[in-house]
Amino acid sequence: MARIDAHQHFWTLDRDDYGWLSADLEPLYKDFTPADLKPLLDAAEISHSIVVQAAPTIDETRYLLSLAKQYDSIAGVVGWLPMDNANISASALSKLCNDPKFVGIRPMLQELDDPAWIKRPDLYATTELLIEYDLCFDALIKSIHLPHLLHFLKRNPALRCVINHGAKPNIASGEWNSWKTGIAEIAQQTDAFCKISGMITEASTEQDYSVLAPYIDYLVEQFGPERLIWGSDWPVLNLAAEYLSWYEAAQGLLSNLSLQEKALVFGLNAQTAYRLDLF
Repeated sequence: MARIDAHQHFWTLDRDDYGWLSADLEPLYKDFTPADLKPLLDAAEISHSIVVQAAPTIDETRYLLSLAKQYDSIAGVVGWLPMDNANISASALSKLCNDPKFVGIRPMLQELDDPAWIKRPDLYATTELLIEYDLCFDALIKSIHLPHLLHFLKRNPALRCVINHGAKPNIASGEWNSWKTGIAEIAQQTDAFCKISGMITEASTEQDYSVLAPYIDYLVEQFGPERLIWGSDWPVLNLAAEYLSWYEAAQGLLSNLSLQEKALVFGLNAQTAYRLDLF
């Protein structure tokens, strides 16, 4: 069985298409490459990873696919397309889908001014192409987006979706009710997967991994181990924690699961969600 880190990033500063990445984010303001990730994967005995876009450009997607050609450990690339421009998206998809490691797209919904953007009619054509090409849709969202994502997924039930970072509840402020209601509706009314990743960076610097327990327990309750996926969110993770400590903490936070259920969360579900053919 392959153990998979289903959510990580690579970037080089000289590409200059990471508008959110500035010098004040000192732990992140440098290049992060497959060579930097490899010792961390090896230490955790993780064989493969999914690299996810961090810039809203097709050029970055091509860059990540070029890395995937060089490194067998990269099992798939979740890229980016301008979903609201059907012509550009259609042209790009016709080329990107020739690469077997292109597994899906992620619009950066949390960065957009309109939390209901995903409901726009000018996204319909690209969404239908995602379904036609059997690609995955990664949802980078917060609690405010959950009702709109639910509408989108119910309109497109054939679209495979992976919610990133447990929908990023504001753990530092103790956010619970709005997140709990919205995430439960998606879990119960759609077939979406949900990643257990990127949540410790939503906690405060005074909080430790134990603060994640009620959130992760609730995700297990709602999605079941059959639809949860572990990821590191490295190197963004470096803002709050270290790679191995998060991996070990996740194992502990899921200690009530059987070995078979952990195998789903730490690898098999990623293979299913992203249609990976590793062997």
